[in-house]
Amino acid sequence: MILIILRGLFVFLAASVAVLFLLSNQEGLNITRAPATIVSLVMALTLAISVAVIVFDIKTPNKKLSAYSGVFLGLIAGLIVAYALSFVVDLVGVLFFTDQQAVQGVLEGIKVLVGVITSYLCISLVLQTKDDFRFVIPYVEFAKEIRGNRPTILDTSILVDGRVLDIIETHVLQGAIVVPKFVLNELQTIADSADKLRRARGRRGLDVLQKLQDSTIVEVSIPDADDAEGINVDQKLISLAQQMQGRVMTNDYNLNKVATLRGVDVINLNDLAKAMRPVVLPGEHMRVRIVKPGEGPAQGVGYLDDGTMVVVEGGRQHLSEEVQLEVTSTLQTSAGRMIFGRYEGEPPAEKTQDGAPRSPAPAGAAQADGGSTPESDHARLARPRTGRNPRRGA
Repeated sequence: MILIILRGLFVFLAASVAVLFLLSNQEGLNITRAPATIVSLVMALTLAISVAVIVFDIKTPNKKLSAYSGVFLGLIAGLIVAYALSFVVDLVGVLFFTDQQAVQGVLEGIKVLVGVITSYLCISLVLQTKDDFRFVIPYVEFAKEIRGNRPTILDTSILVDGRVLDIIETHVLQGAIVVPKFVLNELQTIADSADKLRRARGRRGLDVLQKLQDSTIVEVSIPDADDAEGINVDQKLISLAQQMQGRVMTNDYNLNKVATLRGVDVINLNDLAKAMRPVVLPGEHMRVRIVKPGEGPAQGVGYLDDGTMVVVEGGRQHLSEEVQLEVTSTLQTSAGRMIFGRYEGEPPAEKTQDGAPRSPAPAGAAQADGGSTPESDHARLARPRTGRNPRRGA
């Protein structure tokens, strides 16, 4: 509404200035004959120019203050240089021409041409080297300062994952959600893939984006981001995050590392899920349902609600049953976390002749039978596993 009022005032003021100029200079401009026709023509021309300016303003909605500031600063510098060179032009006229009146018009034209050239060169120089101006002129920097909540830029893997919807429903994520157009184009490319699995992932990402746009909790924007530098989506995401001073949300391990090295804050959903898992200490008691036998001869395996694997010694005979266990140790790896426990109904470990407790499951016998002890499970799970990137491995 304010813009509409401003544009209306602009047209009214432009027309008023044109009419007042004609009325005040009626005799000097020799418009005593048919003044109404001349005023009408000037009014029509003024309205046409005003409407053209407003249309140009409407057709360029994505304006950047840094670009306008660069043009303004370059124009001022160009005019100052042209004013300095005008003395050189006058000096050349005095030295090489005796009749100054005859060449005065030529010299004035040369001054105007010099002014146009210097203005263009200065504006081009400022726009192409605006990032270096803070080194030349202290405290002058063409960067947007973000105050308050910073925007969160979503990667393709996050949209394919879909867990961002549950996070937004908790009202934890604040600020604008940004999905660049090149991410949307990549989702569309994946959705049009000939591979069935890739096509399903791409369509799921598009559905998640549609639900994000329909959400009333956050504001989702899809900018063009044409000025983002890079030859692939990862590089463009990092460049856009640096320009917007935002954060990147991703599940891609490589993008996480590269963005961190370049000073961009990253929200990794896998790290967030790992941090939200409940802490379990040795000696605590818990209940879990045994769903399958373990690799050891007496082991049973169950899972917590968050997907954490629980290996229960003595739980093999209680498949499909919910048992009480005592936590003996935990193992945290980059691939996830495991909990090792002992079924509380299992008889206590036997003692040797010297009084030392004997292991419930002999390591040698278990390994000879092709099984493994809890220690071997520790070693096996400690080996890092490489996950597939939803975007590249799909």
